[in-house]
Amino acid sequence: MPNGVKIVHQWTPSPVAYVGVMVGAGTRHEQPEENGMAHYIEHCVFKGTAHHSARQIIHAIEGIGGEINAYTTKEETTFYAAILAEHVQLTLHLIAEMLLEPVFKKEETDKERMVIMDEIESYNDSPSELIYDDFESLVFAGSSLALPILGTKKTLRHLSAKPDYAKQWMQQHYTPDRMVVFCQGNVKPEKIFRLAEREFGHLQPRLSNGNDSRTIREWIENDTETTRSAHFKKHTHQVHAMVGGRAYPLGHDKQLATFLLNNILGGGSLNSRLNLSLREARGLVYTVESTYTPLSDTGYWCIYWACDPEDYNHSLGLVHNELAKLSEQPLSESALKHALVQLRGQMAISAQNRENSALAMAKSMLYHGCAPLWEETFAKIAETSSKTLLEVAKELFCTENRYILTYE
Repeated sequence: MPNGVKIVHQWTPSPVAYVGVMVGAGTRHEQPEENGMAHYIEHCVFKGTAHHSARQIIHAIEGIGGEINAYTTKEETTFYAAILAEHVQLTLHLIAEMLLEPVFKKEETDKERMVIMDEIESYNDSPSELIYDDFESLVFAGSSLALPILGTKKTLRHLSAKPDYAKQWMQQHYTPDRMVVFCQGNVKPEKIFRLAEREFGHLQPRLSNGNDSRTIREWIENDTETTRSAHFKKHTHQVHAMVGGRAYPLGHDKQLATFLLNNILGGGSLNSRLNLSLREARGLVYTVESTYTPLSDTGYWCIYWACDPEDYNHSLGLVHNELAKLSEQPLSESALKHALVQLRGQMAISAQNRENSALAMAKSMLYHGCAPLWEETFAKIAETSSKTLLEVAKELFCTENRYILTYE
């Protein structure tokens, strides 16, 4: 739209539609003293607007059989619902109201602060989830990307003590240039464009200041952090471990090759190299997986596994062996062909998860201004050569770019 708000829609024959708004504002945009603000706002806008109470917001969507949801990441906050397509107008209006007219009543936000504190405790009780936050804190130490999404109990008390604090933060970061209205379902495109214009067209064009991006770039350029390992006593039955390092950002010319390489290494299949080596061949672990997370101007890769304490050194050696193989030996043509066939099938199946598909579509629109179909993305991945995969592995998996974190 003229004011900078983006709209992306995909028609499908399904009577169920996914509609929402993705905002490019997350944990990375916070100052240390306001850590947890993006996630706090995600919770609190559900607690009442200028026209609806918290109970009315819930009943408005759940009462028509829909499901309303939201989540916060390091870079985005997303609000969306799954509803029958006939209720798209009602749903988008309610979401717009939550984003543009929240009231932050203290009696409601105080209750929600306690809910988030319980969420923090629940997270602390789940080492397989908490380790990802701690690993990001290790890899990005000294930058806002190291801050935990949920914040801390101390910062939450600080945030909720000032009723206007959250509103001011939203005014600063929920700018039109950072908003994407998205919809997927049996709805005519013209209707979505009309509804988006009605709900968000009146916003004045306003650009985010971009200071957060400059800060991260400057941090990357000037980072002299030498800490490459961390160890925490969690008194867990197993050792939980993570090895990884920094990686390419969104839009990098090696981003898609890295997705393919990660899938070969330890993606979601049982025939990944890590799963075959640590689980199938030796029975050392129940779960081992690798992940590649590209962000707007940086990224990271990581490998997670949990094992008995006496098996830790053996499993760590096997992880390093698999990284070395990919860094030293190019894939054969048959191995590359097999990897592409497998990834194509996985992408096709994943595209059938329409909720994830709608969210991925919105994120692509937020950062790239377009939302290619999975077939188009795969066609680009299929151009990857064994030489490129070897180059990526050498750059990412070198010992100078390896961090290690353990819980026990």
